[in-house]
Amino acid sequence: MTALLEIRALHKSFAGVRALSGVSLAVKAGSITGLIGPNGSGKSTLVDLISGFQSVDGGNVLLAGVDITGRSPQKVARAGLKRTFQTVRLYEHLSLSDNLLIAAQQFDPASWVDELFRTSRYARAAAEGEARCHQLLERVGLSRYARLEAGLLSYGEKKLAALAAALMSRPRIVVLDEPVAGVNPTRIGAVVDILRRLHQEGQTFLVIEHNVEFITRLCDFVVVLDQGRKLTEGTPAEIKRDSRVLEAYLGLSAEMAAARMEGAP
Repeated sequence: MTALLEIRALHKSFAGVRALSGVSLAVKAGSITGLIGPNGSGKSTLVDLISGFQSVDGGNVLLAGVDITGRSPQKVARAGLKRTFQTVRLYEHLSLSDNLLIAAQQFDPASWVDELFRTSRYARAAAEGEARCHQLLERVGLSRYARLEAGLLSYGEKKLAALAAALMSRPRIVVLDEPVAGVNPTRIGAVVDILRRLHQEGQTFLVIEHNVEFITRLCDFVVVLDQGRKLTEGTPAEIKRDSRVLEAYLGLSAEMAAARMEGAP
């Protein structure tokens, strides 16, 4: 697998405080890559930089070999990188289906003229959008709520709806920002199953989470941030054995973390 998303030496500061210091990582095409780190490690800043919601102070972001550094969120999305947010963004008074169709509108090949005159191009685009919407709601287990107002969904269901909306335009990669934060623990297993099925169908994911168990259960490869720097990276098994990860998360010394890894009191 080749790198689909490359992050090269990203730097970002806020009012003189360094949020990211030369972070580099790669997401291979067809993978589920995890990004973890304690609070304040720079995870959310990194997501905002690669998706165009914050300006980059230094470094580059490449998607399929094309430099997308500094592009607007809309242009990043058009290039094939879609994201979700920690706080779910839905039109709560519209139906779930309408939310997904709106998410795909900016990628619709039909123009406003086609819509006004109900051309054959508009008819094809509308039919394809409806079919894609139905398919994705089935994928995430929400098809029975297609006509329900989005605001009536549970928080966990809204997270899944946001995932489906991000997938409407068939992006090359989806960046999930804290997809199980605040989600009922009984639903987390269902989220893992849904993401694995989508991955088996060819979708590439970068998943940012604080939940280490969720990430190591789901992902092929994991990157760990701490204090704005890349601490380590590797397979889930390697990450769980790394005493530096426990030290970063639990504040243990390297010696104590190693002892905890070995099961010592």
